Amino acid sequence: MRSAIRGTAVAAVAVMLLVGCAPGAAPSMPEPDRSASAPPPSPSATPTVSPVDAAVDRMSTAEQAASVVMGHLPTTDPAALREFMASGPGGAALGGFILMGANIAGDEDAVRAVADELTLDPALPPLIAIDQEGGVVSRLPWDRLPGGRALQAEDAQRTRTVFTQRARMVQASGANVNLGVVADIPRSSSSFISSRALGTDPDSSAAHVAAAVQGERGIVLSTLKHFPGHGAAPGDSHHGIPGTDESLSQWRSADAVPFAAGIDAGADLLMFGHLAYTAVDSAPASLSARWHEIARDELGFRGVAITDDLGMLASSGIDAYRDPVANAVTALAAGNDMVLMVAGSTARTAAEMAAGIARAVDDGTLPAARLRDAAVHVMALRMRLADSAAAQ
Repeated sequence: MRSAIRGTAVAAVAVMLLVGCAPGAAPSMPEPDRSASAPPPSPSATPTVSPVDAAVDRMSTAEQAASVVMGHLPTTDPAALREFMASGPGGAALGGFILMGANIAGDEDAVRAVADELTLDPALPPLIAIDQEGGVVSRLPWDRLPGGRALQAEDAQRTRTVFTQRARMVQASGANVNLGVVADIPRSSSSFISSRALGTDPDSSAAHVAAAVQGERGIVLSTLKHFPGHGAAPGDSHHGIPGTDESLSQWRSADAVPFAAGIDAGADLLMFGHLAYTAVDSAPASLSARWHEIARDELGFRGVAITDDLGMLASSGIDAYRDPVANAVTALAAGNDMVLMVAGSTARTAAEMAAGIARAVDDGTLPAARLRDAAVHVMALRMRLADSAAAQ
């Protein structure tokens, strides 16, 4: 995959170097000494700071911590929603919100009204996400387009068309992130993910995943899930931590393929699942620095790495993962840029997570540079949304 390409490039450079040094090659002539007549060096230019970096550098630790939390509150009450979004330490604004069934009351206009209440500063909108896969996972009841299994039998162009139409529905409802591209490859039709997956083998899945991302491009931010792949790990991560002993080389030849295709197609977010590939790392991928390294270094992902719902991890039955605040700190340290919390979330959960992240930086548990890096990734998407809105 990407490592093989890099290896070829390195080999080519090595060949050129060897040719330049080969016997019989023309010797290079020494350069004349121009030091006496050379003009004095000009002062080095002041490095340009990007608007994204500048915005994050103006934030306090508390503000950075709140900006990497995507929370949830099951209500449509305007005052409660606005209070929730400003519930970070010292009133810092949360960086994101996920719309679930309890936020969908009425028609498209009603959902947009909810999204408007979540946007405290239109000049810097939060990431407002929704699970709009179509088919069995559909938050917008008026989306009757095919999803998952129904698209598996179609060609990729049909998937692209469907996801363009779906993205427009999501956008019209006020959300700007669709957590809707399922890149998992089910091992059998009995798998719980089978009806949601866009393909049934590496090649078909890759074609449909890339088409879905291309279809959403320029309309909403596109998300691949559940990295590194739910299909190889039997079981449902809503009720535990599915595991597999699949090797990294096996993963590269199969489960990695649709994720690589989606990343190459321009996916903006990559959701890390609560899945344990024990031959690679005993920890679930959502808490694994190794899997984040693979996503960045091997697959070349440069967008926002986001956890699957940390509430699922907290309810997995494993004592080490019962505390969502501790899970959030560990997830960020592992390489996630945004932590998502839904199951078991209350009006205070997101605030507690943000405060815990800020404390972890203060006490050295979480490196300040890692939090800043996460905040930069999130800020880049939020500023893109702001620029897009301003251009309309």
